Amino acid sequence: MSSEVKQEKKRDPNNPCLFCNGAKGTTLQNELAYSGRDSYAVSPGHTVVIPKRHVAEFFDLTPAEVAACMDLINEEKKLIDEKFSPDGYNIGVNIGSAAGQSILHAHIHIIPRYKGDVENPQGGVRHVLPNKAHYKRK
Repeated sequence: MSSEVKQEKKRDPNNPCLFCNGAKGTTLQNELAYSGRDSYAVSPGHTVVIPKRHVAEFFDLTPAEVAACMDLINEEKKLIDEKFSPDGYNIGVNIGSAAGQSILHAHIHIIPRYKGDVENPQGGVRHVLPNKAHYKRK
């Protein structure tokens, strides 16, 4: 009996693209985009909105695709409010590997926030650069 531990081969989310065939658990969709709960949610209700057309970066979306995504963001907020009752939200997009994008298909995160989920939420999305997150009010 071998004492070696088998290492599970990790799936490359870009080959084939994880988002091109729709996600399991799609909650909403329209002609140009769909949404679903994030598989690696950072909070209850964490959702991603994904354009149906394969495009790597948010800045490459057409105005119609951006509008379709925004429509789903607003509809998802209503669903998340009803089911999870968050106290706030962060909306975010990672663009490029330097910003942490790991799936090279544009997608928008809707992250519900809850009182006490972090010690000090001041700075919100600024926490992507932890040493820059907290600022002094003038």
